[in-house]
Amino acid sequence: MTEDQKSYRQIFKATSIFGGVQVFKIIISIIRSKVVAVLLGPSGMGIINLLVSTTGFITTLTNFGLGTSAVKNVAAATATGDNEKARLTITVLKILVKYTGILGVVLTAVFSPLLSRLTFGNNDYILAFIWISITLLLQQLSSGQLVVLQGLRKLKELAKANLYGSLFGLIISIPIYYFWKFEGIVPVIVLSSIVSMVFSWYYAGKLRIRTVNVTRKDILNEGKDMLKMGFMINLSTLISVGVSFLIQIYISNTGGVKDVGFYSAGFAIINSYVSMIFTAMYTDYYPRLAGISNDNCKAKTLINQEVEIAILILAPLIAIFLVFINVIVILLYSKEFIVITDMIQWVALGMYFKAISWSIATIFLAKGDSRLFFWNSFSQTLYTLMFSILGYKLLGLEGLGLSFLFSFFVYSVQVFVVSRMKYSFSFTKEFYKIGGTLFLIGLSCFLIMKTSSSPWQYIIGTSIIIITVIYALKELNHRIDLKSVIVNYRYKFQN
Repeated sequence: MTEDQKSYRQIFKATSIFGGVQVFKIIISIIRSKVVAVLLGPSGMGIINLLVSTTGFITTLTNFGLGTSAVKNVAAATATGDNEKARLTITVLKILVKYTGILGVVLTAVFSPLLSRLTFGNNDYILAFIWISITLLLQQLSSGQLVVLQGLRKLKELAKANLYGSLFGLIISIPIYYFWKFEGIVPVIVLSSIVSMVFSWYYAGKLRIRTVNVTRKDILNEGKDMLKMGFMINLSTLISVGVSFLIQIYISNTGGVKDVGFYSAGFAIINSYVSMIFTAMYTDYYPRLAGISNDNCKAKTLINQEVEIAILILAPLIAIFLVFINVIVILLYSKEFIVITDMIQWVALGMYFKAISWSIATIFLAKGDSRLFFWNSFSQTLYTLMFSILGYKLLGLEGLGLSFLFSFFVYSVQVFVVSRMKYSFSFTKEFYKIGGTLFLIGLSCFLIMKTSSSPWQYIIGTSIIIITVIYALKELNHRIDLKSVIVNYRYKFQN
C-alpha cells in the first residue's frame, strides 16, 4: 500500500468514525427534544434554550477557544517526537482550561442577577444561573481532555468519549424530567456536564500522560500562542453570530417574522445533515495538518487529499438534496415549509465551494497565523452579510440560498489566492478532474429540477443520483481500495 493510499484511508476512516458519532448525536438530540416537548412543553424547551444559549455566550467569551486552538499545539508538539515537549504543552493546556473555566464560573455567578433580568425579565433565575455556572468549569476541563485525545489523534477514544457522554446524558435526563418536570431542568444541565467530563477524563486518563512541573515562564511561553489563536477564533465566532443576527433582523423588518422562521428552518437542515460531514472530517484533519504545517509540500498534498474525499462523500448527498428536497422538507417540517426548497437547492450547490474553502482555510489555523485566520473569517462573514441582504431584497428566500453560493464561491477564490501566495499551495490535476466532474453533474441535476416537471424531474434526477454514487465509489475505490476495507471490517466484526 502506497503512502498516498494510507493517507486517503486515514481520512476515510476518521470520517466514517466521527460521521457515525455525529449521526448518533443528532438522533440523541431529536430524542431529547421530543422528551422535553412531551414532558415540559414549549415553555420548558424555551427555558432550557435560554439558559443554555446565555451561558454558551459567556463560555465563548471566557474559554479563549482553547478547545480548537490548543489542538494545533498538542499535535505540533507530538509531531516533533519530543515527549517532554508534548508533556509540557499538555500540562500548560490543563492549567489554562482550569483557570479559564473558573473565570467563566465567577463571571456567570457574579452577573447572575443581570443575566436573569436580561434573559427572562425577572430575578427568578438567579439561583439557576449560579448553579449552571459550575458547568462552565466542567465543560472547560472536559474540553481540555478532548483536545489531548484529538491532538494525539486517539480517534477511537475521542469518539467513545463523545458518544458515551451524549448517550448517558440522555439516559440521566429522562427520569429527572419525568419526576421533577421544570425543577429538573437545572439538575439535568449540571449532571450532563458532569457525565461528559467523566467520560472525557476516563478515556484521556487511559493514555497515562505524566504531567510535568511548569513555571510561570513556561505557561507564558507555551500558552501565549494557544490564547492568542483561541481569542481570534472566538472573536470570529462572535462576529459570525452577530452577522447571522443582523441578517435575521433585516429579514424580519423587510419580510416578517415568518420568513425568519423559513430561513432558520432551511439552514438548520443543511447544518444538521451536510455540515456534520465537515465536523467528522475536521476531527482528524486539523491535528494531522498541524503536525506537518511547517512543510508546505506535505501540507499541499494533505489538503488536496482532504478536499477530494470531502467532495466524493458530499456529492451523492448533495444530489439527493437537490432531487428530493420537497420530500425531505415535508418529512422534517410540513407542507407549509415547501417555500424554502428553492433556497435549500442553491445552498446545496454552494456546498461544493464550502468544501473547497474549508479544506484550504484550515491551513491558517494549522500554521497558527491568527491574524490571517481572523481576517479571512471576517471577510467570509462580510460576504455573507452583503450577499444575503442583496439576495433577499431582490429574490426573497431564494435569494438567500443564492447568496450562500456566491459568498462561498468568492471566499474559495480568496483563500486559494492567499494560500498560494503565502504557502505555495496549488490544486492537483486529480482534484480538478473529480471536482469539475462532480460539480458539473450536480449542476446538471440542479438545472433538471429547475426546468423539468414531475415525474420526469424525479426520473432523470434519480438517474443522476445513481451516476453520482457510482462515480464517487469508483474514485474512492481508486484511492482507498474499498473492497479490502470492507473485507477488513467484516473480518474484525466476525472476530
